[in-house]
Amino acid sequence: MHEMGIADSILKAVAKELRRYPGAHATKVGVRIGELSAVDPESLQFCFEALVHETEFDPLTLEVQFIQRRHKCRVCEAEFEVRDYMFLCPYCSSLNSECIAGEELNLAYIEVEEHAESANAGKSPERE
Repeated sequence: MHEMGIADSILKAVAKELRRYPGAHATKVGVRIGELSAVDPESLQFCFEALVHETEFDPLTLEVQFIQRRHKCRVCEAEFEVRDYMFLCPYCSSLNSECIAGEELNLAYIEVEEHAESANAGKSPERE
């Protein structure tokens, strides 16, 4: 199950980013996974939750954005979603197309919260 290795890589990227922000913690991390990346989003979610459980990252959550396979026709330049391995351009019926989306496996974002802000949440500022 290579999803465990991917989940571990995501956590390493989060840890690296957090070193840039001392005193902060990550609350959410988002990834983009393409249809052709050979990654099962549910397995990745399971592995991620198992690695985060009862660690310094807990309760970090993972948000997965699944990217459908899309092609661009080289004849009419239309973009279309590929379903059931149907590469025929729906606009001009050409089979001459290139893949433009669906191979992604990217870290999209990390949401970070500063501890000082969360500790002072709901408190009104002191008056002098």
